[in-house]
Amino acid sequence: MTSALSKSLVAACLVSGLLAAAPAQAAPSLVADLVTGEVIAQEEATRAWYPASLTKLMTAYVALNAVREGRITLDTPFVMSMRAAKAAPSKMGFNPGTEVTLDNALKMLMVKSANDIAVMIAEGISGSVEDFAFEMNSAARKLGMRKSFFVNPNGLHDPRHVSSARDMAVLARALYKDFPEVADFYGIGALKLDDKIIPTHNGLLGRYPGADGMKTGFVCASGFNVVASAQRDGRHLVVVVFGSPNAKLRTLKAADLFDKGFAAWGGQRANLNNLPDIAGPAPNIRDEICGKNRKTVQEDDLAVVAPQGYDRRALIAGPRPLFEPVDIFVGRKAGWTGQVAQARAAPSAAALAAIPAAGAIAYANASNIGTKASQAISVKNQPAKKVVVKKKIKVKKPVAKKPAASGPLNASPVASQSKAKTQ
Repeated sequence: MTSALSKSLVAACLVSGLLAAAPAQAAPSLVADLVTGEVIAQEEATRAWYPASLTKLMTAYVALNAVREGRITLDTPFVMSMRAAKAAPSKMGFNPGTEVTLDNALKMLMVKSANDIAVMIAEGISGSVEDFAFEMNSAARKLGMRKSFFVNPNGLHDPRHVSSARDMAVLARALYKDFPEVADFYGIGALKLDDKIIPTHNGLLGRYPGADGMKTGFVCASGFNVVASAQRDGRHLVVVVFGSPNAKLRTLKAADLFDKGFAAWGGQRANLNNLPDIAGPAPNIRDEICGKNRKTVQEDDLAVVAPQGYDRRALIAGPRPLFEPVDIFVGRKAGWTGQVAQARAAPSAAALAAIPAAGAIAYANASNIGTKASQAISVKNQPAKKVVVKKKIKVKKPVAKKPAASGPLNASPVASQSKAKTQ
């Protein structure tokens, strides 16, 4: 695919009205070399943004690291808890108590983007979602993901849960470099569970020449996000797109960035390690993406049908590609006699202390959260200091008694407090 073709695709979308209601906020994007870390093109790549389901790439990284450390194996059965089963869609919908091997769970995570599976993996590895988030943030710090802070394993919206396009490119490099043995997980086009076919959300797979992964993401607050990789002429590139107004434009923008990346050779360019940070909190573009006047949004750009009479060949998101589905199953692997990974009773005090209070706004720089969390833990572990309070003696003045009223003059203290909390 050439650059000219990508431009014609965008022009075609303009004609069909696909560019309507684009977010006013500049959307971050980046294309970089996965091997060298060289940044070929970028726009606001270090601005804080809500990653949505791109979070699951970090969930996969922590899980694969646990395998490397010998804590679990890809064949270890994970147990679906009540908390995991109650996760919001997208989800597999398994009942509590269902067992799934980590190998199958990671495939469901990448293809279906299953939120219940993400919680199940988190609980099985770390004991709780909160402890897993602690591990996610520890991994992010080690990888140099300066603007990222995670509070859950699936990316369901939380104002404290942020990342950046640059950080996601750093994570993509780490996944391919540190765990090459599972690189094919990110490029699966479809899964088969019994008689059900589960297709990918990634509109580049099967359409863009050389596309081989990775993950899409969407919540109303973030818009349509994608981390994508492609290989051509001995080069392996990663593209990150945040905040697209719909799934088709997400795919088109990623394709255009790949075109630019593969067409660029030589020259001195910036590296992922030295891109300057952009201050400011992550913007919430919910109204632009999911406002009351917008049509129903879809995460899956493969399900969008081109307008009648339109040349479908001019769209990347045309007819659905046919993939040979990868078989998955529910339950233990035959002959398994090892441990079972499942949630424990409660999260650790350290994990709870490391997460900012609920309702906190997105931080201008996520690294500040890590600093504050560390301070919170150290303060919590210090012995309490004795505080001496000097009481002041007040002289009460006599108050004239008022005549009794026919009803109560004031609500009871308990009733007043209760009312204040619910306003």
